[in-house]
Amino acid sequence: MMLEFTKMHGLGNDFVVMDAINQSVFLTAEQIQQLADRHLGIGFDQLLLVEGATTSSADFRYRIYNADGGEVGQCGNGARCFMQFVHERGLTQKATLQVETAGGPLQLSRAADGQVTVDMGIPRLEPTEIPFLAAARDVTYPIEVNNISLEIAAISMGNPHAVLLVDAVDRAPVAELGPAIERHPRFPERVNVGFMEIVDADTIRLRVYERGAGETLACGSGACAAVVAGRLQERLSAHVKVLLNGGELVVSWPGEGQPVLMTGPATTVYQGRIEL
Repeated sequence: MMLEFTKMHGLGNDFVVMDAINQSVFLTAEQIQQLADRHLGIGFDQLLLVEGATTSSADFRYRIYNADGGEVGQCGNGARCFMQFVHERGLTQKATLQVETAGGPLQLSRAADGQVTVDMGIPRLEPTEIPFLAAARDVTYPIEVNNISLEIAAISMGNPHAVLLVDAVDRAPVAELGPAIERHPRFPERVNVGFMEIVDADTIRLRVYERGAGETLACGSGACAAVVAGRLQERLSAHVKVLLNGGELVVSWPGEGQPVLMTGPATTVYQGRIEL
């Protein structure tokens, strides 16, 4: 099976994107793992498949697979790369798109300078919707990890996120706490783990250990979840600059009941073909 693909990244969070409209793409979890291998395959954090919409209200559907082969519901950086891909490949000329994902519908807008704004939808805060095991909704929750007592925020942006406030992201124990929180039994579907340092009310620094991928250079949905967590704790303003190791995003959230907007770049690295 010969497949055409495009390698892309959103602030270093890297993707392989495939047009599944004009070519047949049927991949097993093992084949996705093979493609994701940075030594023996192409290498990526997530695989994105561009498909035709299944409803009349949407322009496209896209599916997201982590490097371990598992399908997930949402990826903010991937959404921006998706938008760039369908324009570059001539699949659409629309500046605004309605897109189906497993995590729910998205609205994407592309500006003349190539910056893409993603309407990430309304954050889900009820524990059962995240999902997270808790007796009732709260702003933060106590959790035991590696015999350490921590306070985390738990939020879904179409995929589950835990957000931990730290003094300095450079010293945050991401490699130790990331995988432990990711697979904590209170998150039955596992979780993405954000380590957030608040610089001021308008700026945060963030590192994210992603479910099924490990630490990435940037995570769009993680940036959104972190801003929501900071807003709910009354620490952040409605318009926040998020500084990640791969670059900068801008996230806006007016408050409860309102959608989160995320703006940032998307970059094409190269196009290729691979035989499986």
